[in-house]
Amino acid sequence: MVAAQPGRIPPPRRHIEHPRGGPTVLRIILGTQLRRLREAAGVTREAAGHAIRGSHAKISRLELGRVGCKERDVADLLTLYGVTDEQERAEFLTLARGTSTPGWWHQYNDVLPGWFETLLGLEEAASVIRTYEVQFVPGLLQTADYAYAVCRLGNPQASRKEVDRRVELRLQRQALLTAPGAPRLWAVLDEAALRRPLGGPDVMAGQLRHLLDMARLPNVTVQIAPFHLGGHAAAGGPITILRFLEPDLPDIVYLEQLTSALYLDKRDDVDRYLAVMDRLSAQAESPRGSQAIMEELIRGAEKG
Repeated sequence: MVAAQPGRIPPPRRHIEHPRGGPTVLRIILGTQLRRLREAAGVTREAAGHAIRGSHAKISRLELGRVGCKERDVADLLTLYGVTDEQERAEFLTLARGTSTPGWWHQYNDVLPGWFETLLGLEEAASVIRTYEVQFVPGLLQTADYAYAVCRLGNPQASRKEVDRRVELRLQRQALLTAPGAPRLWAVLDEAALRRPLGGPDVMAGQLRHLLDMARLPNVTVQIAPFHLGGHAAAGGPITILRFLEPDLPDIVYLEQLTSALYLDKRDDVDRYLAVMDRLSAQAESPRGSQAIMEELIRGAEKG
């Protein structure tokens, strides 16, 4: 997280009252502001937790944006931190109310794990999304048929209705790439992800054509890490790095696991993953060369 600044901490700016990314982003922004106030006031997490009838762990979760904030708790913390200006307090409390407002994805709670909900909010708020995928085409670039095959593979016991709901969520998530103010998506795919015929040859051919079309958008860059590279910098697994224009949002690394995910925002961790992503992008085929690879794979799929 960003280090505390000396002196008076400014209140949250009015223009972030309803930012892209909804409650996820509001929680992180409010948590960052409250952490800065606490550190400037010289208050420990233990003392802050006691003030809101909780523990230091609760304060830690609040400051990291992992949970919503009750207005009563925020009001008590502001008092503890010496914030007495009524307008300033009102702006913090308005921000706190927004942390509990459901995002558009709330309607998919029946198929949406809590650990993934955070990523949806962060994607919407991001200015740049960099991702590396080993096994699959990134979710933001999948066709409906390919997404169905992926969701069925990951949830073999799920009903057709549940899988359809997961696909619907994935397709709605993709709308951010063509919306006003869309983020830049920079994706590096291992060649294996494009040669594995997930869903069958016809589904894969359609996915390859869609991927090529998306790679031609001005805000989308696709690179292929070909087999002939051998080992490369990101051989450990898939990585997503999100960057934001909002100064109270640090760069975040997202690492998805089988039934959970890690969100890293410590500067040292982020820098290490950024260095890996930079090396991988330098080693992979250029965007133009990657498009040529996709065109060749499409021709092969159509013949097969």
